[in-house]
Amino acid sequence: MKTQATDMRQHLIEVARTIITHKGYSAVGIAEIVKAAGVPKGSFYYYFASKEAFAEALLEHYFSHYLHQVDKQLSGVESGRERLLRYFSFWKTTQGADLPESKCLVVKLGAEVCDQYDSMRHVMAKGTQEIVQRIAHCIREGQADSSVSAVSDADELAEELYQLWLGASLMAKIHTPDKAFDKAMNATTRLLG
Repeated sequence: MKTQATDMRQHLIEVARTIITHKGYSAVGIAEIVKAAGVPKGSFYYYFASKEAFAEALLEHYFSHYLHQVDKQLSGVESGRERLLRYFSFWKTTQGADLPESKCLVVKLGAEVCDQYDSMRHVMAKGTQEIVQRIAHCIREGQADSSVSAVSDADELAEELYQLWLGASLMAKIHTPDKAFDKAMNATTRLLG
């Protein structure tokens, strides 16, 4: 029974992710989520105490999945610089795609929910901090193998790069995606030294 409950909870999260990534948090109601998932509305409240609790679970799921992707992109035998550039190329590819499920929930929901929902803001803060820590670790490895400039503090540079790419993702929604991401990549190569 526990597996079935976990599967249904996961099903609700996965169905809603595509919808919320496309429309945002406030524009999506529980009725739309359960209809798309093909489950009764009461089932939603069996698994989640509220829409806010559901969104926290959605964000936790997103970060768990995304951190796995970050680890995959930043690992390997290549130089630290090559692994960092691979990660940011991955970012460009996924955030430039027209597939809502590949889009960054931090970009989509950050401004919408952080001022209103402390619990969601905390999940985002924890998840983004883990991403930045992984980038910083790879920068330190690049500094050790001399592929990344040792002039910059790794933690500060990681934060700058992450913010740069979040900004590029936002600008890609407003303007031409390729232009925003190409500029971000150029700035990244300069910052890495």
